[in-house]
Amino acid sequence: MLGATLGVKDYLDRVCREIQELDPAQVENLSTVVETAYHTGRFVFIIGNGGSGANASHLCEDLAKCTLRDFENQKRLRVLSLTDNTPWVMAVANDLHYDRIFLEQLKNLASPGDVLLAISGSGNSPNILKAVEWANTHGMTTVGITGYGGGALKPLAQHNLHVGVDDMGIVESLHQVVFHWVIDDIYRRISGPVA
Repeated sequence: MLGATLGVKDYLDRVCREIQELDPAQVENLSTVVETAYHTGRFVFIIGNGGSGANASHLCEDLAKCTLRDFENQKRLRVLSLTDNTPWVMAVANDLHYDRIFLEQLKNLASPGDVLLAISGSGNSPNILKAVEWANTHGMTTVGITGYGGGALKPLAQHNLHVGVDDMGIVESLHQVVFHWVIDDIYRRISGPVA
């Protein structure tokens, strides 16, 4: 919690430095993975816990809506945040185990060729890791979106977007910064340049 020890200027300076450390190739690759899913008609599933779960919901909404120019005739990106199926999440967590809340949804919904965007600041959330392991063995494309040292998710995922700072608030904030650029880039890629 860097904000507990840094004043506002030092904190914002640190955020700016961490933005500069992001790998642009990883950010562009995330756009490419999503664009490929769009053109091939594959589903993009997004998962995360806590703040990363909120980011998953926000990213899902933006990918579904903000990448479109023509709401009546344009092909749609097939995207779903598995954090938002609350009754299913609670039933699986209660009846089986919390580490299966995303895995069990993928078993119902996913097909080979679909994409899983797995957001975990620590990279060590058991329910994220189980879902990515299953996705990897069932022909899905996986992207680990991590912070800190990347945890177990970074080497497990086929693609990565990594924010290498040991502060969850900054990690989650920079994930969202990147996601907003990806939304705009996907809009450009599938809907054409902004007029």
